[in-house]
Amino acid sequence: MTLGTMGLSNTLLVMALLLSGAASMKSQAYFNETGELPCHFTNSQNISLDELVVFWQDQNKLVLYELFRGKENPQNVHPKYKGRTSFDKDNWTLKLHNIQIKDKGSYQCFVHYKGPKGLVPMYHMSSDLSVLANFSQPEIMVTSNRTENSGIINLTCSSVQGYPEPKEMYFKLKTENSTTKYDTAMKKSQNNVTELYSVSISLSFSVPEASNVSITCVLQLESMELHSLPYNIDAHTKPPPARDPILWIAAVLIMLVILCGMVLVPFLTLRKRKKKQPGPSHECETNKVERKESEQNKKRVQYHVPERSDEAQCVNISETTSGDKSTTHF
Repeated sequence: MTLGTMGLSNTLLVMALLLSGAASMKSQAYFNETGELPCHFTNSQNISLDELVVFWQDQNKLVLYELFRGKENPQNVHPKYKGRTSFDKDNWTLKLHNIQIKDKGSYQCFVHYKGPKGLVPMYHMSSDLSVLANFSQPEIMVTSNRTENSGIINLTCSSVQGYPEPKEMYFKLKTENSTTKYDTAMKKSQNNVTELYSVSISLSFSVPEASNVSITCVLQLESMELHSLPYNIDAHTKPPPARDPILWIAAVLIMLVILCGMVLVPFLTLRKRKKKQPGPSHECETNKVERKESEQNKKRVQYHVPERSDEAQCVNISETTSGDKSTTHF
């Protein structure tokens, strides 16, 4: 066989190998878990890893992992993938850890033979990775803006932290004789960082009076349905009345007025009683006036006593004089 013939044969062999691995394989992974990117290289010739160069890249040509002649080469790995991969040599599978929504897309694995004249392509395979995140179980809640005894009930249903976007969300009302589907506009929001969805729907409807009602919320995904716990309304039991915030505020104000009255009435009564009773200052003033009057009376008494004493003395003197006269007379 000539050299040209051998070169042509090798070229055809490489093309056949590349075409055999050209089919794309689909795989799934869950948010924050581990995904697998296969590379079904059979290595029928038992070529040593020391003679091979194996690497994976994403749809943007960013390298996830590279095995250069049996040794990992992190220098060519993009920063967003560093520390997130591990290579299973037995199954020729690359594991991508901590999967995020933005990791979904197409990936390729390449196997090259490292010969004396450079790299020779031996195998190539593509895989499409889809990422899922489980929505929470739908939850029904009764809103508080229902008018009491109106027979109308308002419901909301919500489910959070899921991916991809659900197809639809609806209420299913079941009575003894019928089942009715209520389609409403689904409100959705998406987190800017995680790219996960949160969805909700609302419904207002009249509650039948003569039958039991069971209400379920259904979230329709691509491959499955999620159901809420049923919200049951008994025919003999009306839906719980909504709490009117105005009534609650009025009740609180009335209670405050009553409490203030209970505190203030005894206080005011005690204060009035104290005003009626003479206080210490009034008693002191009264005592001062009485003392002043007493002193004035004492002064008057002291002033008149000497006069009476003089009169008495005058009387005594006169009596003594007359006495003396009489004595002289004898």
